[in-house]
Amino acid sequence: MMKHITAIALLLASPAIAEGEFSEGSKAKAWGVAGEEPALFTGKVVDILCELTGDCAADCGGGQRQLGILRDADQALVLAAKNSQAAFTGAANELAPFCGQMVEVDGNLVGDTEVSPVKFYQVQTIRAIGTEDWTKANKWTKDWNAANPDLKAIKGPWFRKDPRIAEQIEAEGYLGLGAEVDEAFKKEWFE
Repeated sequence: MMKHITAIALLLASPAIAEGEFSEGSKAKAWGVAGEEPALFTGKVVDILCELTGDCAADCGGGQRQLGILRDADQALVLAAKNSQAAFTGAANELAPFCGQMVEVDGNLVGDTEVSPVKFYQVQTIRAIGTEDWTKANKWTKDWNAANPDLKAIKGPWFRKDPRIAEQIEAEGYLGLGAEVDEAFKKEWFE
């Protein structure tokens, strides 16, 4: 356990990169998010849990783990937490086909360095090293719809229909603090 805590502490204690250090040549679209900066860089697609703890699974976890990019320039482990879609969906679907490969990514580093020295990455486009064509990082919703065809007829956004989210709300409530806290919150704020 101490090994895991030490690895995470080292990751989070890494010095913040210089503002705009990777912005040259980036074509990333701005989102107007705090601390946002365009970033174009190369690196290896990795399973973050594997990198931090040594608990490695085949094929970067087969879509069940968070992925990141071990940046070539400084060996920083960059958390790719978002793709280019408007919904705040993860980038694991986008990176999974490139598991263990060297890639070039373009997107935005996001985060307020006055609050935390670590920024997460919003990948907008990706390509394997040695290829010319960029792939847009926008397939998460298509993948979700393909995995949940029986839910397509239900109106509303994916997160209102996702069985995993419904199960979590059932167990922990909307606020994550249990049904009793949810009820007290509703009474205080909405009645």
